[in-house]
Amino acid sequence: MADGGLPGGGDAAAAEEGWVVRPVTGAATTKAYRCPGCDHLIAPGTPHRVVWPEGTVEDRRHWHTQCWARRHAGPRRVRRTGRRG
Repeated sequence: MADGGLPGGGDAAAAEEGWVVRPVTGAATTKAYRCPGCDHLIAPGTPHRVVWPEGTVEDRRHWHTQCWARRHAGPRRVRRTGRRG
């Protein structure tokens, strides 16, 4: 699609690092999706992002907004208090 939109209308956000990122409002979602960032479900009605590599809208994936924002941060580390010993 030359205008950067998705099938059914709507404009995609500007490309970011070779990706097209489209914010989706909770009101626009009617089914659950699995986030590739955390492997948890994105429940219907939850605002999130739809992301795909530039030029390949067929490869779009639904991400939690926070998962997409921290995708380069690496694994989360659990900070433990106290010592074992």
